[in-house]
Amino acid sequence: MKKICAAAALLCAISGGVLAQQVATAGTLVTVSAAGEVRAGNNEARALFFIEEQDKDKAAAASRVNQKMRQGVDVLKKEDPQATLASRNYYTYPVYEEERPQTGANARKRQLTGWRVGQYLDMKTENLQKLPATVAAAQNVLALNGVTFGLSEALGKRLDAARITDAYQNLMMRVQVIAKAMGRNATDAIIETVDFDSVDNPARPYMAASMLEKSARMDAQVVEASFEPGESTLVTRVVAHVRFK
Repeated sequence: MKKICAAAALLCAISGGVLAQQVATAGTLVTVSAAGEVRAGNNEARALFFIEEQDKDKAAAASRVNQKMRQGVDVLKKEDPQATLASRNYYTYPVYEEERPQTGANARKRQLTGWRVGQYLDMKTENLQKLPATVAAAQNVLALNGVTFGLSEALGKRLDAARITDAYQNLMMRVQVIAKAMGRNATDAIIETVDFDSVDNPARPYMAASMLEKSARMDAQVVEASFEPGESTLVTRVVAHVRFK
C-alpha cells in the first residue's frame, strides 16, 4: 500500500511539472506592485492661533482684533525667533438679533446687532522642546485652535532615498516569487517600466481649543500644555511592468 501511495505521489508531481512546462509564458507581461515604508520621529510643529471680537461698532471690534493679533505676533517672535509666521483668514461678519422669523403682513427683517471680526495666525517651528512654553505665552493673548506635528521638508527629502530603495527591493522580491510560481528564472524577467508614487500620511491635529472660545477667556495666565510629537510614516508605492523572455 505504501508503494502505491508513493507511486501516486510521484505521478502527481511529474504530471504537475509537465503541466507547468506545457503553459507557454514566453513574452508574458506581468504588472507587479510593491511599497516601501520609512518611519521617523516628527521634528516640526504647526500651531494655528486665532482671535475673535464682537462689538456693535465694527471699527471697535476690528481694532481690538488688530491690537491683540499684533501682541500675539510679538510674543511668538520673542519666544521663538526661528519660527515661521503666516497670517490667515481675516474675516468680518454681521451679527443679527436672535428672533424667530415672522411670517405674514407683520413680517420684518432681522435687525443688525453688531459685528464679529477675527483673524488666524499660523506658526511653524522645529523648536519642539520650547513649544509648550511658546504656545502658553501666546495663549495669554490669542486662542489656540490646534497643533499638528509632522516632518520638516528637509528631513522628508533625506528620507526619500530610504523609502525608494525599500520599495524597489520589495519589488524585486515579488518578481522573484512570481517567476518561481511561473516555473521561470528571475533572470528571464525584463522590467519595461517602473512608476514610483509617494504617499505621505497626513499629520493628525491635536485640538487644543474650541473655535467658539472667546478671546476674553485668554486674560488668565495659561499653564503649559503637554505635547507628544509622535512619528510619521512615509510610504512609496511602485508599479512595474515585467515581461518574461
